[in-house]
Amino acid sequence: MVFGESGATEGFRTSNGTWARIERRNRWKINSAVWVGLEAAATIKNVRKPEWFQATAWIDEAREVAWRADEVELISAPIVGDLATMATLPDAWWTAVRESLAALGAHQTERVGMTQAHLTKRIGEIFPGVDTTVDEWRTAHADVHPGNLSVEGHLIDWEDWGAAPRGLDAATLWQSALPDPAVAARVQREFAADLQTRSGRLSQLLVCANAIRIAARRGQPTPLSEPAKAAAELLLAELGS
Repeated sequence: MVFGESGATEGFRTSNGTWARIERRNRWKINSAVWVGLEAAATIKNVRKPEWFQATAWIDEAREVAWRADEVELISAPIVGDLATMATLPDAWWTAVRESLAALGAHQTERVGMTQAHLTKRIGEIFPGVDTTVDEWRTAHADVHPGNLSVEGHLIDWEDWGAAPRGLDAATLWQSALPDPAVAARVQREFAADLQTRSGRLSQLLVCANAIRIAARRGQPTPLSEPAKAAAELLLAELGS
């Protein structure tokens, strides 16, 4: 059995050779879009991800929680997990991820992965006065990092996907790679078409602001915050030019 980071999910292999994901939430705190994210992702084509088969949900009156069980394709490929592994991945992996994110970006959806208001608020908290107007929107996974990618290029954890600034997925992957300059540079090269747009730069500035804000809240630098500060200086210059 595999437990989610928040302690609200468990996953395990079934006797049918599939994967079961069990989730529980306080019944008065269910975000309807997140609750059905995995199921809704079944409509997306040409993206490497677990196939969704079926689901059931029920209310637990005694515990005041709602439960949901999803049955999906079992992905036997290991999760990338860390930058050391990511640094060793072949060119084919990068191509697969890039193609999946391109196909996802072209998918039409009414779901929202990130709003203009959220991006403006988070950037403004650290970098006041920046024009944060996004000029290009795409459909995004909205949580791309080594823990949500398999070594065969599968994208997992589809709770939060939806429309977002172009380049958000590449930016979140780049943020996770900041402690390793070589891997971060590889992300920049592979996803340059998105990251070098205005919306891509704003997405990068957003993740830099998030890293800096977290470090400030903790009262000490983190592996992400110092490289984020250096990167933010360049991004601010580019956005101001």
